[in-house]
Amino acid sequence: MDKFSFLNAAHTGYFADLYEQYLQNPDSIEPSWRAFFQGFDFGQDGISSNGSSQTAAASSQEVGEDYCEPQLQNLEKEFRVVKLIEGYRTRGHLFTQTNPVRERRKYTPTLDVENFGLSQSDMNTVFNAGELIGIGPASLKDIITHLARIYCQSIGVEYMYIRKPEEVSWIQNKLNVNDNQPNFNEDDKKLILTKLNEAVSFETFLHTKYVGQKRFSLEGNESLIPALEAIIEKAADAGVKEFIMGMAHRGRLNTLTNIFGKSAKDIFSEFDGKDYEQDIFDGDVKYHLGWTCCRKTRNGKEININLAPNPSHLETVGAVVEGITRAKQDKRFNHDNSAVLPIIVHGDAAIAGQGLVYEIVQMAQLEGYQTGGTIHIVVNNQIGFTTNYLDGRSSTYCTDVGKVTLSPVLHVNADDAEAVVHAVLFALDFRMQFKRDVFIDLLGYRKYGHNEGDEPRFTQPKLYKAIAKHENPRDIYAQKLLKEGVIDKDYVQKLEEDYKARLEEDLEDSRKIEKTKVTPFMQDEWEGFDNVDEEEMTKPVDTTVPMETLDKVAEVITQLPKGKKFMRKIAKLIEGRHSMYFENNKLDWAMAELLAYGSLMTEGYSVRMSGQDVERGTFSHRHAIVKVEDSEEEIILHNNIPDKKGDFKIYNSLLSEYGVVGFDYGYAMASPTTLTIWEAQFGDFVNGAQIMIDQYISAAEDKWKLQNGLVMFLPHGYEGQGAEHSSGRMERFLQLCATDNMFVADVTTPANMFHLLRRQMKVKYRKPLIIFTPKSLLRHPRVLSTKEEFAEGTFQPYLDDETANVDKIKTLVFCTGKFYYDLLERREKLERDDVALVRIEQLFPLPKEEMKEIMAKYKNADDVVWAQEEPRNMGAYSHMLLHFEEAKNFRVCSRRFYGSPAAGSAVRFKMRHEKVLESVFDKSMV
Repeated sequence: MDKFSFLNAAHTGYFADLYEQYLQNPDSIEPSWRAFFQGFDFGQDGISSNGSSQTAAASSQEVGEDYCEPQLQNLEKEFRVVKLIEGYRTRGHLFTQTNPVRERRKYTPTLDVENFGLSQSDMNTVFNAGELIGIGPASLKDIITHLARIYCQSIGVEYMYIRKPEEVSWIQNKLNVNDNQPNFNEDDKKLILTKLNEAVSFETFLHTKYVGQKRFSLEGNESLIPALEAIIEKAADAGVKEFIMGMAHRGRLNTLTNIFGKSAKDIFSEFDGKDYEQDIFDGDVKYHLGWTCCRKTRNGKEININLAPNPSHLETVGAVVEGITRAKQDKRFNHDNSAVLPIIVHGDAAIAGQGLVYEIVQMAQLEGYQTGGTIHIVVNNQIGFTTNYLDGRSSTYCTDVGKVTLSPVLHVNADDAEAVVHAVLFALDFRMQFKRDVFIDLLGYRKYGHNEGDEPRFTQPKLYKAIAKHENPRDIYAQKLLKEGVIDKDYVQKLEEDYKARLEEDLEDSRKIEKTKVTPFMQDEWEGFDNVDEEEMTKPVDTTVPMETLDKVAEVITQLPKGKKFMRKIAKLIEGRHSMYFENNKLDWAMAELLAYGSLMTEGYSVRMSGQDVERGTFSHRHAIVKVEDSEEEIILHNNIPDKKGDFKIYNSLLSEYGVVGFDYGYAMASPTTLTIWEAQFGDFVNGAQIMIDQYISAAEDKWKLQNGLVMFLPHGYEGQGAEHSSGRMERFLQLCATDNMFVADVTTPANMFHLLRRQMKVKYRKPLIIFTPKSLLRHPRVLSTKEEFAEGTFQPYLDDETANVDKIKTLVFCTGKFYYDLLERREKLERDDVALVRIEQLFPLPKEEMKEIMAKYKNADDVVWAQEEPRNMGAYSHMLLHFEEAKNFRVCSRRFYGSPAAGSAVRFKMRHEKVLESVFDKSMV
């Protein structure tokens, strides 16, 4: 009896299904079957172009059977058809009709049947493998037709690298519906045409009325507009309440008008270059501005949609969008990520070329930064500024970064409007189902140069000859609908005339208005908060706390839960904090932080902190999260505070500055009642986020009328740890300070830190707060405050020398930060009672009047010094010269001018530090 007769009794569709499982995950099937399929694959390696097997003997040895037997011959061909199906699923995207203006690059091997050990003579043979693609047993010809419609027409799909079988299965089932072809009714089709007409007509109107002005036209990718409309409409039906969107310049004005409902009248006013109504606001170019509105869907659902303002650093806004989204999910919707949907619109050159995208993608599934999946849409012009795509990336596709998180990617021909809408609805369904990112590569072109004044033929003459002859997506789609009998020949002309008439009316109205009014972004989140000037920023703020509140907070955060085992060091540390507060009344820096957070939580504020190693603290001082030794259960003591009205969240971040600062800035933008803190591992690591600092943190209120209360902790101080572990580069922040744009502080006592953090939330406005935090002072025996100073005090922008005998003082020294304690130690060693040390705790706004009063007080001091441990071209000295007229007469004691913040050699560091200290007390050295 034939030992393989069982193959005759089994349905070959079963084997095909089993083989497909083997291809996706070999370890998921029974070992003997795995060995069988490995043998088949080994044999397949020798298949020649005519389908014959050159290694049949070797294959027979592997599977233990002769391939000439009829049942195995049939089974072998079934497996080859499965391989063919797998080929289309894996590589079909390389053979699509997705490029509207260029011939696609050629890829080999192709999907020809001969490359899978099949031949043209097999075309009419029926294979059970058809069941894998939802069409049941079918001829090879029908299977190929079905596969080509799914994978090789206007939509290319990449997903076979995904490792979760349920996601792969969901995608395949979705693609099998209607062969992955659009299936819209007449009303849907007319809506798509209407949105296409608005997109096309808006651009042509601006091109006529504002000749040569930059507008970063959407022409060539107008199908973005019906795509966004479809996402918003369907997502609202799926329960989404808010959309947060970020995009660069291209198509932004079109999106603002035709999706967000911004009046064309306002956009025309911006084109006309009118001044702004607000005096404390400089504004920005029209294609950088944000917008917030509430609109109704066609099904009557109210949704809130937000387009975040963005700078010319094209991908920067993506991190901000994710932060805004997370804040709204946390605060407004009780952590429900189905209620708020982020959409980021990229350019092809930017998504491939800018590293921030990778940082954002790596955040997508992290606890502190996840938002339940983002829909990424790439407006693919196939060109960046003047650089062809072949010079703009090494990867096959601009969207290949999406594969980092195993996200599905759909490549779509932007000329096929129905395919575009079909693809984005697929993306929406995937996001809502699996809470993961998905990417749409909208492959179109750019009708004009980088801006409307450029001549693109200088660098792409061949491409722009093709573009010049190419019809726009609206006209292409109108012809399709005309052939289908959905519209008549006058339909589009009527649409265009009606829309342009509205634009003409808006243009006429806009020219009657003298000034432009800019609507604040997300104004609904900022009710009760005011824009204020420097005068208001310098007013004292009541940051006192009832002692009983402090006692209640301290009781909770200085005791570990009973019945759990903690490391001895942690138990000792927490016990030490209890003694520090309740017995010794000498509170250190960590207690200042932790009590500030806890007291704010009792008053209705939440706290969010993130950054590298912030849970423990880089210098192991914070321990805001403690872990149970055996289970590694994480415990946040702050969240046990009785009757708290806010939450405490703290997250160790990925090793990113740019992306995480952007995220936390966005979080603070959408949650002004949360104390949002980002901490650098070392202060000058913040230079990795310099774009966020320059474009948002220092300038957003001036440019976009945005308030933001983000706090940045930048460990700063010269302790001989080398160039990268000394300076928080305060000179860069101080150079950016202007009138009323931020606070900058370098405090020296726990009490002042406590009140500074509380002040950040107790005022009725928000400004970024940059704090240069200490390292050695975290455990310095002299850096202690009492709980009475916490409860009763207030923030001090400067600290006078309380020990000085005013009449004896001959040298008055102004300094800031940790250097004060070095100077104090040296003064005591020298027994100098003729030197006063005054600390400037707030560097901006600078307490100028108080400093003048100090100088007048020490009337016998004929030597006024600015002392800093940084080189002269760094630190705060240049800031003093800019903002304090009297500083030009100061004697300056500092390191000399250097390109590097500090020496790497410990010997050289000590030598330079010693010289600065000596120069303060010996003016003959200068």
